Amino acid sequence: MSSANGDQQPVKLSLPLKYQQELFQELRQKDELVVLARGLGLLRLVTNLLHSYDAAGSNLILVVGTDERENGWIGEALAEHAAISMSLKARGLSVVNTDVMSVGTREKMYAQGGIFSITSRILVVDLLTSLLDPETITGLVVLHADRVVATSLEAFILRIYRQRNKVGFLKAFSDNPEPFTTGFAPLSTMMRNLFLRNVSLWPRFQVVVAQALEGKKKAEVIELEVPMSDSMRDIQNAIMECVEVSIGELKKSNSGLEMEDWNVDSALFKQFDMVVRRQLDPVWHRVSWKTKQIVNDLTVLRGMLHTLLTYDAISFNRHLDTILAAHSPPSGSTRQNQSPWLFLDAAHTIFDTAKRRVYTGKPTQGDADNIDSLRPVLEEQPKWAILAEVLDEIDRDQYFNPVVRDDSNGTILVMCTDTAQCRQLREYLQTMHVRPETAQVDDNDEEREENEPSAAFMMRRKLRDYLKWKKEFAKISATLFSENQNALNGSANTRNQPSTSYRGKPPANKRRRVRGGGNAGSGPSRAANGSILASEDRPLEVASLMSEIQPTEAESAQKEEILADPLDDMEDYNQLYEMQDLLVIHAYDGDMDEHVLEEVKPRYIIMYEPDTSFVRRVEVYRSSHNDRNVRVYFLYYGGSVEEQRYLSSVRREKDAFTKLIKEKSAMSVVMTLDAHGIEDPQEAFLRTINTRIAGGGRLAATAQPPRVVVDVREFRSSLPSLLHGRNMVIVPCMLTVGDYILSPNICIERKSIKDLISSFKDGRLYNQAETMLLHYKSPMLLIEFDQNKSFTLEPFADLSGSLSSVSSSNASSDLQSKLVLLTLAFPRLRIIWSSSPYQTAEIFESLKTQEPEPDPITAVRVGLEGGQKVEDQSFNREPQDMLRIVPGVTGKNIKNLVVEMGSLRDVANASVEELEPAVGKEAGRQIYRFFNKSVLEE
Repeated sequence: MSSANGDQQPVKLSLPLKYQQELFQELRQKDELVVLARGLGLLRLVTNLLHSYDAAGSNLILVVGTDERENGWIGEALAEHAAISMSLKARGLSVVNTDVMSVGTREKMYAQGGIFSITSRILVVDLLTSLLDPETITGLVVLHADRVVATSLEAFILRIYRQRNKVGFLKAFSDNPEPFTTGFAPLSTMMRNLFLRNVSLWPRFQVVVAQALEGKKKAEVIELEVPMSDSMRDIQNAIMECVEVSIGELKKSNSGLEMEDWNVDSALFKQFDMVVRRQLDPVWHRVSWKTKQIVNDLTVLRGMLHTLLTYDAISFNRHLDTILAAHSPPSGSTRQNQSPWLFLDAAHTIFDTAKRRVYTGKPTQGDADNIDSLRPVLEEQPKWAILAEVLDEIDRDQYFNPVVRDDSNGTILVMCTDTAQCRQLREYLQTMHVRPETAQVDDNDEEREENEPSAAFMMRRKLRDYLKWKKEFAKISATLFSENQNALNGSANTRNQPSTSYRGKPPANKRRRVRGGGNAGSGPSRAANGSILASEDRPLEVASLMSEIQPTEAESAQKEEILADPLDDMEDYNQLYEMQDLLVIHAYDGDMDEHVLEEVKPRYIIMYEPDTSFVRRVEVYRSSHNDRNVRVYFLYYGGSVEEQRYLSSVRREKDAFTKLIKEKSAMSVVMTLDAHGIEDPQEAFLRTINTRIAGGGRLAATAQPPRVVVDVREFRSSLPSLLHGRNMVIVPCMLTVGDYILSPNICIERKSIKDLISSFKDGRLYNQAETMLLHYKSPMLLIEFDQNKSFTLEPFADLSGSLSSVSSSNASSDLQSKLVLLTLAFPRLRIIWSSSPYQTAEIFESLKTQEPEPDPITAVRVGLEGGQKVEDQSFNREPQDMLRIVPGVTGKNIKNLVVEMGSLRDVANASVEELEPAVGKEAGRQIYRFFNKSVLEE
């Protein structure tokens, strides 16, 4: 497809499908928000659109909201397009993502034009300081539009852009429809945040999309439903029972909340933990210890559902050991706050069945050397055998039915969930034809079993590693339980991944070579560490099983043979692998999977686990190329959580699009061209009136709107955006003292609760309060907490939890007492409490009403020494921290000392006379005595 776009040189685009071409034409004609179903090639569309502007030259286009990988993708694609189109004016993508790039360099780059991907924090400062004039911008492209909420930096950028540039284009893209469907009129709210009027929805069931992907060039799909083993089904049912009971307990103890979505079906969805936490956040400090425990347990149980299907039996048993250790008090402990689900019969089923998948039998006293007392079972994952069968079928198919050579390589691509899974499959495929040779069998049996794939070799090796690991287990289990109790308030789910060995090469009789894809490189990614915990096995069991699983001589020899690679024949075999002989194992990786398909050009794809977006990527890939035949093997466990999760994600996306289509049909046109809306001119005039009538003065109308000087580091928060929304002029500066300067007298230091606690710990707040008092008449400390999250200065504790937080010994370290000490030390310091950034903006406005406007240059100079430039104010932190400990050094004189002396060595070697000009006589003596005191003196 080519398009002239008003330029003489035609622009070549790579949009082979009809829906892509229609969407491109639509985007060229009008500004709109595009919501596209996952996997339908959003980034390809964006790069083609950007190239059409890039080829024209003399454009300044900004891309907002990209991450590092997307920048790499867009940059490569633009360079490729420019080469194909032979566009002489195309400049490609410039990434501005660090503060290291100087102001002058950025100014020159903006003046030259081109396409820039800029982090929001840098862009908003450049727009406010007029380093980048919004009127010179040709247009803005916003990715991940679903993240643009009213308080985000992106919304702030769009507001500044639309205030001063009414003609530039604005296109927003998203491939995540779910966030557009929560809340009241979410789509129209989002459109208002984006300053757009039009929305274009492209679900998978849209007619044009469906026709493009379901035409003659459909991929051949073979669906393989793999039955779970009985023990896996038992474990899964038991875990689901535990989840159901846990959700029931949550509902019972938190009856006042909206709990419509708290059910087992929702629990399968990956964001369930976040949904529950978000609803409990406002009352988190008041919920019982039991509720916190259950929220944590739900994360763990949902993790177990995933690992049951992806880990091998031994790694899963080890994973359960870690969970048990983290949730059970050490022996001898009288603490009773174990997780409720551990008391259920279902929990016993989980642990017992998981162990029986690895080994069976009960030892008797004195039987430690009897290898028959415990027998290894080593149950294999059902999908392994199916995978081996599929690979065998592909080999036979290629040999007996050679296809006409097309543009596909003969490569097999295996896609799975994560890199740990990649390594597991790689190890299995490398060792499935190696026999442990533990017992003598007849020749006939041996021949019959020769070609049967088996994971026995790999599993025996894993079991040996597991038993060695268990010896170290008891040492860390007690520590881990206490760590888990301390971290209970957080709901992070650290999924323990199996520590496995990845050794070996394929036996010589196998033609196909195996390569790990993505990050599944060589070597174990995680060793057994503190996050891997123990179980309740007896040492007797372990000893007897260890003797059973000792490697035989033959097995040791085989292991050596697999490891050895003398590289003697390198000269003869230094060519690249034949693509036809290659098997690539790769983890699902979002948009990057598109690159994998285009580069590997596989003839066969094995989807080891189902993934909605990858299915569509294969459809788009196959429909885009006439001459690339693809056969897809789609593996899933029948009746499993995996299947349910896949179907649930498809249904959720479909429901989200249906809601969006409904809202779009009834949505009123949002007037968004003026970023401030229509304002009453009289109100605008009244706002500029200075109402100070002190000393009989008269009302004076000032021409300038209210102004606030803001520290550039504060643009991480949403407050500057909200102040700007209240018609205040924001002046970003590098401030040494304070975060917000409202007037020549008022300086405000803003702290979130988290920041407040850390500032008290390292003493930073004390120094900040001291410097503010030194330079301003009305210093203020603003403590901002989120109204939607729990917050209290009172140390809450319920009877089932720990009462240590309210003990008298703890009182001195508590936040409340520290605040009291701060106000006693600095009586002039005012403290402002604010429940949200909206309220803070209101408070700032009322504080400013009777004050003169601040001078940015004066604000920047405050705190800097005489003759010192703004650029010179950053000093090395570590030497300063060391200096603060030295007697005689205070927050007031440390800056003088640093400027005068230059290094710690100079301070240590200085005489009292040399120190006196910087810090005064008494402080100079203290510093001198400290550095010259003998360490041997009593």
